Amino acid sequence: MINPPFITDDTIVFGLLMLLLAFVFYTSAIKDGFWKKFYIVFPSLLMCYLLPSIFSSLNIISPEWSEVAENGETINKKSSIYFIASRYLLPAALVLMTLSIDLKAMFKLGPKALIMFFTGTVGVIIGAPIAVLIMSIFSPETVGGAGFDAVWRGLSTIAGSWIGGGANQAAMLEVFKFNQEKYGAMVLVDIVVANIWMAFLLFGIGKKEKIDKWLKADNRSIEELKEKVTAYADNVTRNPSLTDLMVILGVAFTAVGLSHWGSNSISDFLKANFEIVNDPTSFASTFGDRFFWMVTIATVLGILFSFTKLKQYEGAGASKIGSVFIYILVASIGMKMDLGSVMSNPGLLVVGLIWMAIHVLLLVIVAKIIKAPFFFLAVGSKANIGGAASAPIVASAFHPSLASVGVLLAVFGYVIGTYGALIAAFLMEIAAPK
Repeated sequence: MINPPFITDDTIVFGLLMLLLAFVFYTSAIKDGFWKKFYIVFPSLLMCYLLPSIFSSLNIISPEWSEVAENGETINKKSSIYFIASRYLLPAALVLMTLSIDLKAMFKLGPKALIMFFTGTVGVIIGAPIAVLIMSIFSPETVGGAGFDAVWRGLSTIAGSWIGGGANQAAMLEVFKFNQEKYGAMVLVDIVVANIWMAFLLFGIGKKEKIDKWLKADNRSIEELKEKVTAYADNVTRNPSLTDLMVILGVAFTAVGLSHWGSNSISDFLKANFEIVNDPTSFASTFGDRFFWMVTIATVLGILFSFTKLKQYEGAGASKIGSVFIYILVASIGMKMDLGSVMSNPGLLVVGLIWMAIHVLLLVIVAKIIKAPFFFLAVGSKANIGGAASAPIVASAFHPSLASVGVLLAVFGYVIGTYGALIAAFLMEIAAPK
């Protein structure tokens, strides 16, 4: 049972998260003294993620907890902040940050983005059996088990999550029927290891120039895209009026409404008319996932708006408002990271860390070979591990105009996630101690 946190009211929790974000932005804007030195070491985006996790680890706030009712019944409760941030603010941010995109310049980014994405996918697939093999040498009971208790069955759900997302993870649980009572440990490893890597990536973004120099990266196409978007924004920049702000929010949340309406309608239609969509073993099951369609529709709407006069609202701060929504999402994700849970299941955690290390090592090797910028490494990784909720966060940390690159890659992850996880699962079954 998870004890209730000190603050259980979401309204108060949201106020605390906004206070933490304001603190980070205020102190990071100080250009001398202690804070300047502090943010050289710890980038502001990392602190927006880390501070909520510290409060969560101290049980001041929590994403979920249990309470005992007067009749003795245990009631599981959870915060709605992440759900609201990911379902309402994320699609709004995607629309506003895609509004000023130069599609032609984005296509000129070349094949390196896709190469790094698929490298990340392969890293997850081959990392799974290698991690199981390594762990079976030192602690075979950690990765053993028989029947529906077999650990490889549980690890298959992590593979689904790390290549695609929640829908792919649920599909693996359905396919391999892992013991539900032990499933919580897998979810914990998924969240902890993925969040540790997220923290390293956010830290690395603060050192991206040094990393690119070490990789000998050619990032001219990225800089060209950033320059085009920045030049356009500078050309149309104006002091936003109340009308401007209301139109921007109107466009954003109308798109959110359309995204939800479209995602519900498409998902329900496909499930009702195509049996393959209801088959969790099929790649087509992804097309029954409402979150997949919500993100896709929001991104498409943003791209379509970029060909209209709505693009001019970038000059009134559209992407800045989108960035506010993204940072709220960052804080809500950080809130889900309990630093104290890191050592609660050390054996499985080591498996997850070895697995992730192989994923990262392969990305670094390929990036070094093809001279890919750190941007492609980071976004290619998060498009797999984190999906549409995390990829635009990492991409927009480089520049708001790049958020849509992360989303488009994450869509690939959703599509191939189930098949990739199935391959990883069968390889783990072979590698698992008998």
